[in-house]
This record gives sequence, structure tokens and C-alpha cells, in this order.
Amino acid sequence: MDHQQPAGSPGAAPRCPMHGADFAADPHLVYDQLRAQGPAAPVEIAPGVNATLVTGYETALRVLQSPQLFVRDSRRWKDLNEGRISLDSPVLPMMAYRPNCLFTDGAVHLRLRKAVTESLDKLNITRIRRDVEPIAAYLIDQFSERGRADLLHDYAKLLPLLLFNKLFGCPADIGDRLTGAMAALFEAQDPNEALRANEELNASLMELIALKRREPGDDMTSWLIQHGAGLTDEELKDQLVMLMGAGIEPERNLISNTLLTLLTEDSGRGTGMLIEEALDHVLWNDPPIANYATHFPVQDMDLGGTVVEANSPVVISFAGANTDPALKEARQARSAGAHLAWGAGPHACPAKSPAQVIAVAAVEAILNALPDLQLAVPADQLQWRPGLFHRALVALPVRFGPTPATRVASALGNGAMPAARPTPAEQPLRAQAPSAPRPAEPQRAGRKGGFWSTFLDLFRV
Repeated sequence: MDHQQPAGSPGAAPRCPMHGADFAADPHLVYDQLRAQGPAAPVEIAPGVNATLVTGYETALRVLQSPQLFVRDSRRWKDLNEGRISLDSPVLPMMAYRPNCLFTDGAVHLRLRKAVTESLDKLNITRIRRDVEPIAAYLIDQFSERGRADLLHDYAKLLPLLLFNKLFGCPADIGDRLTGAMAALFEAQDPNEALRANEELNASLMELIALKRREPGDDMTSWLIQHGAGLTDEELKDQLVMLMGAGIEPERNLISNTLLTLLTEDSGRGTGMLIEEALDHVLWNDPPIANYATHFPVQDMDLGGTVVEANSPVVISFAGANTDPALKEARQARSAGAHLAWGAGPHACPAKSPAQVIAVAAVEAILNALPDLQLAVPADQLQWRPGLFHRALVALPVRFGPTPATRVASALGNGAMPAARPTPAEQPLRAQAPSAPRPAEPQRAGRKGGFWSTFLDLFRV
């Protein structure tokens, strides 16, 4: 056992920085370097934050499918409890404990997950596609006359935000505030900005829960309230935050990464690749959540030669495990679902089917609307957003032949555009991500609404 090194010990292998531009540009180079040390290796996932990253497929499955040995409750995190992790560390929002089914174990996890999964089961493919199509039409109409767009910020980012407002049954004013708060939370550049966005998000969700207790509807919020688990308002809020956070950021990355795959000349639509094939390619090679599912071993554990101390974080590299050379010969024979992009074990993503339907419908809608769509810059010149957890583009600039903005009329089924349709301002494509919108304030009489209330006014939903 001389080859074994405790993660974080003085003699351990040099830690690989996973929080800079180099990692964002070529994460698979980093995974290959780490895999040379074994199926798991010590890393620094943020300045001063040490963890073990699992890049081996079989080892990842072992962790994901062993809830008695590896738990999700991050209140066990030894370094955090002993003050070695700064409270303003950028990874804390994704790793610190929250009382939802992502960070709980055992009976508590089963109770919360049952409420979530049985509420999600009430969504069906027909309903999801029905909700995606008018939102897609609305967004495409905002830029189709320009002949150019940034499909990340003009489309892939906004579609999940608006869709979740619909699925959660948000009225106009609450939906505007939720949309602004979620956007600001994902794009926050400093802790104070993130704190303000989080406070607005929590307040908006508590207002939505109170409304749905009084006036239930045919939506996820009402179904969670009515579930036999009897969730409290705080529990409801935490499950809604989890569902929105786990749905919006990964979904926009899945949509944009799938579009990029299809628009890349030598491997996309030009080769006859189908949308479903492109989506599967993304899930295998560049999953939208690349590294996550933090677990904490209940005792010191040997992961293929790396000894991980009890109560220290073990992060699963879905991207690294999916590209493990040990799978090279087996990948062709494995089913599409053999990848780990959706996780595995008791905490596997419960929204796998809806997420895929949303992405396929969103990609299909824009390719049908703009059939000559193409990248505005070579694929190798696109920039990727730094960060450990996601595989996310900075922007996805495209060009196409300008077309009239008539898709909303078709979605309305009346053949005429309503006068209320907003006209977007001409803006040049940005090489860098735009700053996040500030959370919207509650709507007042006579005040122009945000994206969601404009959509509701347009479609009279």
C-alpha cells in the first residue's frame, strides 16, 4: 500500500487547479492528467478548497451507488466545520447544505424525493412540448429579423427561465421577480449580489407558495403542496429552489451545447446527425453539469489507491467518467443511458425525461424556424465559462437569413400579430457574457412588466 496517498496529505500528488481559464478551455486534458494518478485524485477545486475528484467510471458508480458509505449531507464537511473554508468561497453555494433531497440521506431523502418525483410524474411529454413551443416562438421572434443572435443569451438561457415559470404556475409579478432573481443568482459577480438575488428568490417563492395554498392550480407548486408528504412552507421553498437551480442552468447548457454540436461543420447536421444523436453526444462528452454530486465518506476510504479521509468531499466528474478510456471499447455496445450525465444511484436526476424532451423541443423549434442557421465564428474560437461544475459556453453567436417575426402569430393560431408584441433593440453580439439583470421589483400599476408578464400578456395565458 505504499502507493496510496491520503487526499490532502503533504506527500500527495500536486493539486490541479480547476478554477481557471485553462481548465475551461480544455477540461479533458485535466481529466487525462488526473486519471494518470488513478480513478480518483486530490484536486483543488477552488482557492483553498481541497477535494477528491473521481474520473474513473467504475469508481464513480461505486460512490454513487453506495449510500451507506458515501453520503450527501455536507454538514459533515470537516474542513468547513473546522474553519478552513472561507465563507465567501465561490463553491459554497453549490456545496453547502440545504434541506432538500439533493443534500439529504436516508428516510429524510426518501420523503422529500418521493414528493418531487411523484409531482414530476404528472408532467407528460405532450404538455411539455405544448409549453415549450410558444415560448420558443416568442423568443425567436425577438431576433429573427436581425439575421444574427447569441443563442445562449437570446434563447437557451431564457427558454428554461420562462418555461419553469409556466410549469410552476407563476403569475406575472412573481414570475418577473423569480426570473430576474434566478438570472442574477447564476451570473452574480460578488457575494453581496448573490445574497441579494437569493433573498429575492426566497421571498418570491414563499409568496408563490402562499398563493398556491389559497388558490391551487394545475402546476408543480400545487402538486408539491398537495402531496401526501405534507411538506412545510420551508421544505416546499427548498425543493422549488433545487428544482429551478437543477433545471435552469443545466438545461440552458444542454440546449446550447447540443446546438453547437449540430452547427459544427465537420460533425453536425452536415453529416446527417439527428437532434437526439447530438444530445446524446453532449451527454457523453460534454455534459452540462460536468463535475458535481459531492459525497462525504463516513470513514476513510481507498478509491483506487487514493485514500480519502472521512468527511472530506468526493466530487464525481461525470465528464471524466464518461470519457474514461476503460469504456472505449464498450461505449459502442452500451445503451445511450449508460453515461453518468444524469448521475446514478438513489440521487440520480429525477427529471431526466422532461429535461431531454425540453432540450429536443427547443433545438427542433429553432432549427425549423431558421433552417440556414450557422455559427458566426469558427467553433474553436468560442469561449467557455470558467468554473468547476458546469460545461457552459460564454456565448453562441450565429447568423442566418433574416425572416419576419410571425411565429407568435402561428402559435396563437389567429394568423395576425397582436399589437403588444415587443420590438427588441438592435444590439451587437457580445464576445463576453452580458451582466445579469437585477432582480425585478414587484410590479406596480402602470409599470412595464418583465419578460414573463410580457409573455403572459401576449398569449393571455
